[in-house]
Amino acid sequence: MACCGNCFCCQCCCREGETRTPEELTILGELRDEEDEILPRKDYESLDYDRCINEPYVEVLEGMDNRKAKKYEAVRWIMVFTIGVTVGLVGLFVDFFVRLFTKVKFTLVGDSVEKCTEKGCLPLSLLELLAFNMTFVFIASVFVLIEPVAAGSGIPEIKSYLNGVKIPGIVRLRTFVCKAAGVLFSVAGGLFVGKEGPMIHSGAIVGAGLPQFQSITFKRIKFDFPYFRSDRDKRDFVSAGAAAGVAAAFGAPIGGTLFSLEEGSSFWNQALTWKVLFCSMSATFTLNFFRSGINFNKWGSFQLPGLLNFGEFKCQDGDKNCHLWTVVDLAFFVLMGVVGGLLGALFNCMNKCLAKYRIRHIHPKAKFIRVLESLLVTMVTTVVIFAASMLLGECRDLSSPTTHNSTLSGSEDINSTIRQFFCSNKTYNDMATLFFNPQEAAIHQLFHQDGTFSPVTLSVFFVLYFLLACWTYGVSVPSGLFVPSLLCGAAFGRLVANILKVKLGMDIYSGTFALIGAAAFLGGVVRMTISLTVILIESTNEITYGLPIMITLMVAKWTGDFFNKGIYDVHIELRGVPLLEWETEVEMDKLTASDIMEPNLTYVYPHTRVQSLVSILRTTVYHAFPVVTENRQNERDFMKGNILVSNNIRFKKSTVVSRAGEQQRRCQSMKSYPSSELRNVCDEQSAVVEPAEEGEDLLQQMLERRHAPYPNLYPDQSPSEEWTMEERFRPLTFHGLILRSQLVNLLIRGVCYAENQSSATQPRLSFAEMTEDYPRYPDIHDLDLALLNPRMIVDVTPYMNPCPYTVSPNTRISQVFNLFRTMGLRHLPVVNAVGEIVGIITRHNLTHEFLVAKLRQHYITV
Repeated sequence: MACCGNCFCCQCCCREGETRTPEELTILGELRDEEDEILPRKDYESLDYDRCINEPYVEVLEGMDNRKAKKYEAVRWIMVFTIGVTVGLVGLFVDFFVRLFTKVKFTLVGDSVEKCTEKGCLPLSLLELLAFNMTFVFIASVFVLIEPVAAGSGIPEIKSYLNGVKIPGIVRLRTFVCKAAGVLFSVAGGLFVGKEGPMIHSGAIVGAGLPQFQSITFKRIKFDFPYFRSDRDKRDFVSAGAAAGVAAAFGAPIGGTLFSLEEGSSFWNQALTWKVLFCSMSATFTLNFFRSGINFNKWGSFQLPGLLNFGEFKCQDGDKNCHLWTVVDLAFFVLMGVVGGLLGALFNCMNKCLAKYRIRHIHPKAKFIRVLESLLVTMVTTVVIFAASMLLGECRDLSSPTTHNSTLSGSEDINSTIRQFFCSNKTYNDMATLFFNPQEAAIHQLFHQDGTFSPVTLSVFFVLYFLLACWTYGVSVPSGLFVPSLLCGAAFGRLVANILKVKLGMDIYSGTFALIGAAAFLGGVVRMTISLTVILIESTNEITYGLPIMITLMVAKWTGDFFNKGIYDVHIELRGVPLLEWETEVEMDKLTASDIMEPNLTYVYPHTRVQSLVSILRTTVYHAFPVVTENRQNERDFMKGNILVSNNIRFKKSTVVSRAGEQQRRCQSMKSYPSSELRNVCDEQSAVVEPAEEGEDLLQQMLERRHAPYPNLYPDQSPSEEWTMEERFRPLTFHGLILRSQLVNLLIRGVCYAENQSSATQPRLSFAEMTEDYPRYPDIHDLDLALLNPRMIVDVTPYMNPCPYTVSPNTRISQVFNLFRTMGLRHLPVVNAVGEIVGIITRHNLTHEFLVAKLRQHYITV
């Protein structure tokens, strides 16, 4: 097993160890010791992307004609455009204040350094810089204390959300406010972080919240807007918002669309592609319009498409020997890709070790400890920047100003961002030029500055930036990783160009090597290919760079994947998120659905007592329940012959214990309920069922049953001690799935009927009433049990999903996985050939760790 050399985290760099058990930690049901990996957690809820085709939804479909459908689609397009415009304005807000704060800080500190150079009061300048940086970072940390989910870039969380995992608070309005406000202070505070990653998260939040026209944080923001009340619609808007965030950050609308496709959504269609691209274009247009007008005072000129613009790569006029790159350079690009992959793997390895340390030793402590860590990182970073610029910088000759590619994000010239600390008028301090500028300006310097940077300066800058950026990513402030990775890689690429051009005398374009170095390192860290290629091409506005960038990114990804995963996947694993990969390994097809399903079912009958529903909801944490009936009338048909019995005997054996426990729990008295109110109700009330008269007309019985499509089976009809094994475990015919949120909604709204009534007397809920509380449905513990009659019956058949996707017990894992992932399912029932439900598959049953554990168990059994 290859490892990362002699680094202290060699074990982290390698792929995870092959040591589990006992019994694969009960098939990954618990965490391992401190020294081992964190397994996927079972408490993450899946998003429900599959449509529930119940009767209220069918009524909506029946009332939908072509005119209403077109109106619905027009509203969707309007919302997509609004999301794009809003994300563009958010980017404008963040960029404006970041530029304002950094300009004030560097202007005051720069003047102080120039004055103190003569007077000998440089420690005073350092204190001024520390005061600025620590104040800004403290404010950013306070925002994270208000909403902890706002920490980091947010890309791992959004990737998990689009994969189908619900992370609490990730798309709330409070998270958006803390993220957008916090990132401008963390960037202005001098930390080695970027604002591009948080822009993607902010765009996703705008996409999730804007079409809802309501807010959980601010209760007064609530409008009667019945559209898009489902996880399925919200997912599409989150995809569009995330793509708009990329487009606003890099001025790359196509790259944003591909980012949302490559990194996020497991489900995609042509209509969604067009909407996401339109949203990205809207964000780019909005940001470009306002930034061009504010910075150049030329409204409508559209010269600044994104927050990060690499400038124009172009040879000087009249230089016929100059070329951006040649075929010979491709060999160096491949080597740079290999080195970038190795450096990215080392970066991810070290950051993973730091993240584990934070999880175990910092996060469990008081919250202010996280603020102290952020301030410590800020102080060290500030001192390192100041000391390196003052002590290690070299005075380099300044070349004559060029006439091309000299425009930065504002109206500044590239030569206006040089720093002459301790140098004469004709020279500049190369280290201070890189450290005492905004990161975007430093990237422009490495890409376009004709003046050379010392190899020692580039090496020291790369090492310091690598270590500090690795330490910074993960502290409790909103932070992105794109720009620090680009800057670190650009220094590496410029160092390679310096060696080839100055030392070896080769005729190369230094800016190209700086760009390829940035792509190599960024690709080695994040492991993105298609979307990152297009983003870099759109940012450079140079299509000829497509081939070298693509080759470099592929080589960097292949090299890095040999050691570990990308940085976002690493942090997803550390959170224990059950993320589903694009596909399973070929070896997994040795397993079938029956090998991975959960056989211990908690089910409900089509007509179930209130007391039973309350008991089930209060004593389980499941989010869906199969709706079943026992085949009492057709028992002989199901048990006739040995073939059907032999085909299903293994599934019956696996569920005997769970079925017995389920029936025993259901037949417990009402005194076992956790609520004293409900216990009192049960003591006071007793249902009296009048026996049917012997001479009751048969036709009358049939008329009463016409509204009951399934037998009226009650949970209190539990097996008795005298029943035989066949009587105790009759087949459970599967009729559909009903969600926990739907059951709680029915109980709160009093949807039930009495025993002496027909189910036709039960109140009916509309689709709007069923989805009124979306996305935060009430909990069963919020239910006032004193208002319930425990002997009332709830008919769940109109509200269940009668036609969910199902699989056979013998279905191979690749088929199960593809169906579950591409259709965005939440639960996948396993139904045998006679219609009996034998198990259910959830997201946790399809994670890589779970499948590996089951495969090892399969080998042991064989």
